This record gives sequence, C-alpha cells and structure tokens, in this order.
Amino acid sequence: MDLLSYSLFSLLLTFPFAYSRSLSHSSTTIILDVKASIQKTKDIFSTDAKTTMPFNQQGKGSSSSSWVTMELHSRNSIQKTSHTDYKSLTLARLQRDSARVRSLTTRLDLVIQGFSTSDLKPLGSDLEFKAEDLQGPIVSGTSQGSGEYFSRVGIGKPPSSVYLVLDTGSDVNWLQCAPCADCYQQADPIFEPASSTSYSPLTCDSKECKSLDVSECRNGSCLYEVSYGDGSYTVGDYVTETITLGSASVENVAIGCGHNNEGLFVGAAGLLGLGGGSLSFPSQINATSFSYCLVDRDSDSASTLEFNSPILPSAVTAPLLRNHELDTFYYIGMTGLSVGGELLSIPESAFKIDESGNGGIIVDSGTAITRLQTDVYNSLRDAFVKGTEGLPSTNSVALFDTCYDLSSKYSVEVPALSFHFPDGKVLPLPAKNYLIPVDSDGTFCFAFAPTASALSIIGNVQQQGTRVSFDLANSRIGFEPNKC
Repeated sequence: MDLLSYSLFSLLLTFPFAYSRSLSHSSTTIILDVKASIQKTKDIFSTDAKTTMPFNQQGKGSSSSSWVTMELHSRNSIQKTSHTDYKSLTLARLQRDSARVRSLTTRLDLVIQGFSTSDLKPLGSDLEFKAEDLQGPIVSGTSQGSGEYFSRVGIGKPPSSVYLVLDTGSDVNWLQCAPCADCYQQADPIFEPASSTSYSPLTCDSKECKSLDVSECRNGSCLYEVSYGDGSYTVGDYVTETITLGSASVENVAIGCGHNNEGLFVGAAGLLGLGGGSLSFPSQINATSFSYCLVDRDSDSASTLEFNSPILPSAVTAPLLRNHELDTFYYIGMTGLSVGGELLSIPESAFKIDESGNGGIIVDSGTAITRLQTDVYNSLRDAFVKGTEGLPSTNSVALFDTCYDLSSKYSVEVPALSFHFPDGKVLPLPAKNYLIPVDSDGTFCFAFAPTASALSIIGNVQQQGTRVSFDLANSRIGFEPNKC
C-alpha cells in the first residue's frame, strides 16, 4: 500500500462520518449573493417605523371551493426593530432559539421518562389567578428578538385583531386576556373577553378540558396551565371562541384565555398551536392538511398560511411520521444529507425514532436554526468547511462555530447542500438558507448547530422561501421552493 492510499485508509478509520459518495445528479456548488444579503441587514435599520395594520386591512383572503388563503407578513411590516444593529438582533434571536430548543427537548425527554408535561410547572405558578378551511397571515418575529413567525388572527365576535405565534411544536391555542394579573408586553391591546359575544367558558367535564395536560376546576369552569421548558408559561380560563383567519371564521374553538403569562413570547398576544395533538387548531377544525411559506426573516414581503390546500404536484415529498410517545411533533422521514454533490456517509438510524420514542428529526416552525446530532453535524460541517477552503474564516458567533469574513466579496461560490428523503427524493437548499449574515459588516455563519439531544430539528431558516405542506390525511410532508 502506497503512502497516499494508507493515509486515506487511516482517515476513514479515524473519522467514519467524514467520507462520502458522489451524486452525479446533484449540483456541486451554488452562488451566494453576499452584497444583497448584507444590504438586507442594513435596510432593516434605514426604513421608517412600521405600524400595525387594522385587522380588516390585512389583505383579502382568497378561497376556492375547498380551501382558503390568507396573507402572511414579515416582521418588518409590523414595526421597526428595537435593536440598533443587526448583530444584537441576531444574538437576541439565537438566545431565544436556544431556549426554544431546550423547551422541545425537555418536553420529549419528560414524556419518554414517563413524566407528564405538568412537571414543567414553573416556580411560583399555579392555577390561582392574581387579579373549516382557513388561512392566516404569518410574519417574522425577528424584530421582536425571536425567531418565530406571527399570524394575524381575529378573536371573538366582533373580531379583535392580534398577532399569534405560529407554532407547529405546540397544541394548545391561547392569548393574553383581561384582567391581567401578570402579562408581558405585546404589540396589540390585551383581549377583553367582555367585548366578545361568542366567548364561552368550558366546563370541567368537557372533552377539551379533559384533554389538557394540566387543568383545574373552579366553580364548574375549566382552568388551564401550559408551561414550556424555557420557563415560559400561561395560566387562565379554558374557553371556546370564534377564530377568524382571512375571509373565514370558525366557531367554538378551544383556546386559553391567559390572565397570568410570562416568558419569551415577545410581542405576540399568544400562540396558535399547529401541532398534531387533539387540541391543536388543525385538529379542532378537522383540517386534512395545512401549509405555510415563511418569507425571508429580514423581508417585508407577504406570504400565506393555508388550511386544506393540496400539496403541489411538483413538490419534493417525504413521509410524515408520528411518535407514539408524543403526538404533537411532526417527524419527517429523512435518509441523508449531501454537500457539494456528495452524499455523506451518515447511518439512516441517525434520523429515525427508536422504540422508546427517542431520536428522529422534526420539522418545526418555531425553531430558527436546524439542530443535528453532534456526529451528524460534525460530518456536515466538516464537508462544508472542506468545500470552502478558499474563503477567509473568522471567529465563531454564539452557537455558530463556522463563520467567514465576506466583507470584501460581491458573491461567493459555496458547496451545494441538500436534504435526502426516501425514494430518491432530494431537496436542494438555497445558499442563503445555510450561510447567513450575523452582522452588517460581512460576517456570515454556517446556519446549523449541534445538539446533545437525540432529537434533531429542521428549523425555519432552512425552510425560508419554501412552501412546507403537511398532508395530515396521507401522512406526507411536501416542500415546494419559491412558492411564497
């Protein structure tokens, strides 16, 4: 064996995740428009402050005989960011994102260990108070310091317009309500139950109340509590209300009316749960499917959230899987990752749910940065670094360990990156969805991160600009690029 062959053989033995095989049908490189990306980070701070639009001016919902569409708006169309520079905005978002990931993994860990999510109950919090076919608008919440997207929703009759966090990782819908014993700051006025003719408390023996993880009965009425692993929580009355999205309304939707709320919801009035559990919004309206397209986090353009719309024929599809231990999360059947047209040698087991309910990879609208098991992430990062040897590297930023100084570049050529699914399906990612600016000075970072948890998450940065469809009836997830 010659010296070169011996060196390659030793490398494969030492780094079993590092080798790959070529994919002749895949592109090897892709162009990142550095100048345009940097300009977007500057435009956020040069535009006039935005004002919240009244509900009836949010855009007309369009509909067909089977589905309805409603506009989604970027966070830049709500209000001007309170941050003074793009780096501080990025750091705030990443801090919020890390808390989000801890919340998801903590919830799954508790369930697998046989505990209830009631064990997430925050210190000092209890249930005692101190004083059909639809579409909705989604906006990026990054100007609020968070990575979520917001949806413009009408609550009650007549509808009071509020922004709710769009969340595929939660089931219970809720919003802050008067009187507030403890409420965080939100962009819209606090909802007044007395102003709605359709407000109706749920009884303790209702199926909705009995489906809650944590509930209590007071004078025959149902009280709820939802706690998140990051310490956030909401406590209040569990009621039914009329929900209006776009041009359509649905009555008797179970929703939490929170009088005691705390956490990192930042700007939104509450949360619209799009998870797979029985109390989620899609489940309550018996939706056969829903889809969203998340606009660029720094964009003021519009997109849509749709219910009961079909997956487009040209979409890249993958199996939609469920975890027998937790029905909230949407797991995806993934087989691999490729960089530069070469499939990384990652065992498929790294993306699968094991018999205990651990592992697997979920698609989540509330997590910004995709998290991968450490070995998988290291393999992906190392392949990307190898393909960017000609780019000047720079210091790490927060959870990003692979960053570049592109301040002197107009555009750069980077390795193509793709997700792989069963039956040979491949989803190529745009370069801007995995090499992102973290300041306005030309620092770009590889937008993936490792996690010590067995659970992996496809975040919303990687989903941007792609219509993501959840075909609940046929257990499929579809991805259609450039369909916002």
